[in-house]
Amino acid sequence: MAAFIAKQMMGNQLKAVQGAAGSMGGGESSETDKEKEEEAERERLEALAEQEERRKEKHRKMEEERELMRQGIRDKYKIEKKVEPEESFEPAMPDNPLMRKKKTPEELAAEAEAADQDEFTKLKNTIETQISEVKQQIEGKCVLQ
Repeated sequence: MAAFIAKQMMGNQLKAVQGAAGSMGGGESSETDKEKEEEAERERLEALAEQEERRKEKHRKMEEERELMRQGIRDKYKIEKKVEPEESFEPAMPDNPLMRKKKTPEELAAEAEAADQDEFTKLKNTIETQISEVKQQIEGKCVLQ
């Protein structure tokens, strides 16, 4: 039992010393170690890319199966598939609120003014603009002598 404990305690220290002595050798081993590490890193990156590709393919297949199931339900209950309209005239807004376009102070003031106005004020403003347009038309037609 005592021998086992001594071996456990001294074994780790002995391995550390052996590892340090091995790296103190010639320069060739460090170059080959770097090459081996680079090769291992390349292989790791390739494996990650392959794994990601497999994951995407798996999810694509699962989505196809789900769509088939949905279509079967639609057919069974005679439900038409919803058609999502495409908004080609307006660019898609990002989901991230931090990436949205900032509003100018003029836009902010216009929004605040519109929010402050109630229906009566809006009606009053539209009537005033219509009256001013009619005045301009009358003045344009009438000539004062």
